[in-house]
Amino acid sequence: MHRSVIESLQAPKAIGPYSQAISVPATRMVFLSGQIPLDPATGELVPGDVGAQTAQVMKNLGAVLTAAGVSFDHVVRCTVYLVDLADFTVVNKVYGQAFRNAPPARATVQVAALPKGARVEIDAIAVG
Repeated sequence: MHRSVIESLQAPKAIGPYSQAISVPATRMVFLSGQIPLDPATGELVPGDVGAQTAQVMKNLGAVLTAAGVSFDHVVRCTVYLVDLADFTVVNKVYGQAFRNAPPARATVQVAALPKGARVEIDAIAVG
């Protein structure tokens, strides 16, 4: 199986042993690693509440999708990781702006902690 690594300079570099995304051309599936609210220019968390953090996560995901030649319209599955499920409503409001028509299947889970103290992380699978 041939796999291609997808990288975008408009999204933060991986801070661990993972790729921003992997494309499998034979099936045109793109598997995006979880994005946290890092500013790609500074490598630091964006300031602000969970709404601001979610907006940056979605911006980072959008950059990786674009680098893979797809868009949010191609996303079929996401997982949302929250440090506090009380943030669910705010995250949904921001997340939903990217998926106006036929939002992808999704799971949301609460986790004990996320890298760099982030409050939200989202990964995705797209089919082009």
